[in-house]
Amino acid sequence: MSATANSPAAQSALDSLSKSFEPKAIESRWYPVWESAGYFVPSGDASKPGYTIQLPPPNVTGTLHMGHAFQQTLMDTMIRYHRMKGDNTNWVVGTDHAGIATQIVVERQLQAQGSSRHDLGRDEFTKRVWQWKEQSGSTITRQMRRLGASANWGFADASGANQGYFTMDSHMSKGVVETFVKLFEEGLIYRGKRLVNWDPVLQSAVSDLEVESVERDGHMWHILYPFTHGPIDGIRGMHIATTRPETMMADGALAVHPEDERYKHLIGKMVDIPLMNRSIPIIADDFVDREFGSGCVKITGAHDFNDYACSLRHNLPLITIFTLDAHVNENGPKAYQGMDRFDARKAVLKDLEVLGFLEKAVPHKHMVPVCERTGQIVEPMLTDQWFVATSKPTVKHEKGLAGRALEAVKKGDIRFFPEHWAQTYNHWLENIQDWCISRQLWWGHQIPAWYDADGKVYVARSETDALKQSGGKPLTRDPDVLDTWFSSALVCHTTLGWPDQARFEKDNVYLPSNVLVTGNDIIFFWVARMVMMTLHFTDKVPFRDVYINAMVRDAEGNKMSKSKGNVLDPIDLLDGIELEPLVAKSTTGLMLASHKEKAEKYIRKNFPTGIPAYGADAVRFTFASLSNMSMTLNFDLSRCEGYRNFCNKLWNATRFVLMNVGGKDCGIDGGEQNLSFVDRWLLGRLQIAKRDIAEGLDSYRFDFAAKALYEFVWDEYCDWYVECAKVQITDADKAGNAAAARGTRSVLVRELEATLRLAHPIMPFISEELWQKVAPLAGKSGASISTQPFPKYGAERISAEANAKMAVLKELVTSCRTLRSTMKISPAERVPLIATGDAVTLREFAPYLAALAKLSEVRIVDALPANDAPVQVVGDFRLMLEIKVDPVAERARLDKEIARLTAEVTKATAKLGNPAFADKAPAAVVAQEKERLAGFSATLEKITAQRKNLG
Repeated sequence: MSATANSPAAQSALDSLSKSFEPKAIESRWYPVWESAGYFVPSGDASKPGYTIQLPPPNVTGTLHMGHAFQQTLMDTMIRYHRMKGDNTNWVVGTDHAGIATQIVVERQLQAQGSSRHDLGRDEFTKRVWQWKEQSGSTITRQMRRLGASANWGFADASGANQGYFTMDSHMSKGVVETFVKLFEEGLIYRGKRLVNWDPVLQSAVSDLEVESVERDGHMWHILYPFTHGPIDGIRGMHIATTRPETMMADGALAVHPEDERYKHLIGKMVDIPLMNRSIPIIADDFVDREFGSGCVKITGAHDFNDYACSLRHNLPLITIFTLDAHVNENGPKAYQGMDRFDARKAVLKDLEVLGFLEKAVPHKHMVPVCERTGQIVEPMLTDQWFVATSKPTVKHEKGLAGRALEAVKKGDIRFFPEHWAQTYNHWLENIQDWCISRQLWWGHQIPAWYDADGKVYVARSETDALKQSGGKPLTRDPDVLDTWFSSALVCHTTLGWPDQARFEKDNVYLPSNVLVTGNDIIFFWVARMVMMTLHFTDKVPFRDVYINAMVRDAEGNKMSKSKGNVLDPIDLLDGIELEPLVAKSTTGLMLASHKEKAEKYIRKNFPTGIPAYGADAVRFTFASLSNMSMTLNFDLSRCEGYRNFCNKLWNATRFVLMNVGGKDCGIDGGEQNLSFVDRWLLGRLQIAKRDIAEGLDSYRFDFAAKALYEFVWDEYCDWYVECAKVQITDADKAGNAAAARGTRSVLVRELEATLRLAHPIMPFISEELWQKVAPLAGKSGASISTQPFPKYGAERISAEANAKMAVLKELVTSCRTLRSTMKISPAERVPLIATGDAVTLREFAPYLAALAKLSEVRIVDALPANDAPVQVVGDFRLMLEIKVDPVAERARLDKEIARLTAEVTKATAKLGNPAFADKAPAAVVAQEKERLAGFSATLEKITAQRKNLG
């Protein structure tokens, strides 16, 4: 039996759909169904186009933040879209072992227990980290599921926990070791002494991405360095200014600009370092800024990145005066040895002052490098590290790994969206330095290198292989681990099985992936390195497109920071949270009382009643609508509220459709259908929506796709077609016109079903719930909307004639509503319309006009009555509402409005005539004021004419 008849299935569709949209119940019901049914697994059909996305692996320690939610909404939208297009779709996901972050978490747990990693030893500590990972590592993948991420959870999953890969899994680790060994064998990995960012608490090198520049209040200390052989030209010595006076103990020279006339004659002279029994030369280098301070700077090559490069140019000694925990070592004077660096600073300054070398101390705000993981000030430190030679020629490219990566973008093998980010990528690679890949941690991929008693290094895939190389000599393994970014750079091919050739040959159909969605802050740290590594080892680019998403900020455009209190938890947006729990959550973990106070004040001001539950679909739609390829995205909860209303609109429209088609003949079993111009307009208008949504998604303009969907559903389908359909069904049923009723019901339900498929990539939960009720009535079958075909654009269904007629009808309805508003007629009052124009058209439009403009009748005349009622003109049509107007009251109303408008015109004219405003205000503000003046003037002219007619 068909669902178009009075079947139980047809009649129960409305009954089984709750009266209101409750997102949490829908979300908890449908995600497990999708996942357990295997809908997220690729089809494996080689005849279909492949479509793959690699998820930027979040830290296993982490929880979902707004940036994750934004990125994953966009990725899931594309995955669902291409899955519906029939592509062999694979969303490869996993988590990163996050060396520093994870080690810190577990170390703090041990600290709370009165223990440390050193108490446990390396092996036991590593076991403890693995235990913590198994207990807490699935938090972020559960949150991703809440958002609706239709990821292939089982792909590359070594644990069987359906959480995707983990960068420390055995097969991923095998790829890391193979990469290191091959690069070493090719001369592209080496060990050397270089200056790195050093965290004295972690006692490890850290990457630039883990270092945040923080403005601090400090001092600029002005210090005298006396000439070694006495005053020159009556001058005692050279004057420098520094924010780090303790590092003077490691100075290798003073530098001036070679063209600085003040110091040309002093180049090559010697000065004494105060407090040190050591002399250093005055050198010339054009990196010195002549305008800064005295134009003379100290060169401390082992403790400053700029100075390091200068030291290498001039072959200056590189003197390290700090231990790895930032205490003064044996290279400093005995009086300071063993002191913490900041205690040493105080002692040095005191002695400089006593001996007359400290000239002055000037308060100075400056940027201080701070490790975001520990909050410690980072110390540039000269240490032995492992490096990847990024520019050294290889057998595959004369300009090395970086040159080949540059070429891939230049040739168009990789495209950036927005395009301008390619310039950032190119700039970094054109100025690349060798990559420091070693970290002095215990958690991570331990470097596959061993040393014999003489310090000779043996790099091998295993200790057994290393022993073979050494001839059986006793070996000690390098204690360092690899930078987390090293393993992350390999995921595009290691997740596909590399270096296991059998698996890689099977799964490399997913290489290159189609698009990488990521932030601009890791274009160099991750994007460029993936390109270098994947190209080198597979001769393929890792991805075709790179979509750089905007950085999510708060509604005022401020960077989200826990200390400010403006950080939002995406799950709170889905489920809602009351004020007090929100305050408690937002202030937990803040160490400073001032930060707690500031965060609480922000929360109470901006979320006085907490955060309501918007549901995943509304949050996802908000992200999509705000994704306009800008640098930043200002996330405003009012947008969530608006799109929650959009979900309600779609829900209620579906209930109306089910109410009017359930158990009725919708034409599925055949039968004549007479379609009105309104029906044909809607069919064509849906084609435009199909085209615009597909074009938006194909070009990564998610905002365009969201806008096209929103405008079609809210404006065209709900506000116009549904209201017209009510008229058509009522009139057809009254007239016994089964073909017309059948046609309208068919369009109502079939086009709603197609609309739900259009909505599914962005709004998966509500579209699934509604599709399950609507699809049978539209003649569609299937277990899930997610496996249905995405609607295709059909230009042949667009009717120019129907569009033209509908445009006129819309104008007439809008004009009638304008008349009602102008005359301040109550919405509950129905009044007659008097109209002139083409009588055939007016008679056809009359039922729609009466219903949509709340008219008691439509009276068609040859000429409008000669009275004072306002008139609306639409082409050849003239419209007037027939209503008795009290001339005295109407004159008084118009006089009052004329006075108000005259005052506004006078005020705006004066403002624009004032040079202080017209010449100094921003152009946009002046233009806005001119628009206001034009609007007031036009309305005043119109109202004045009406008043004149009343005498």
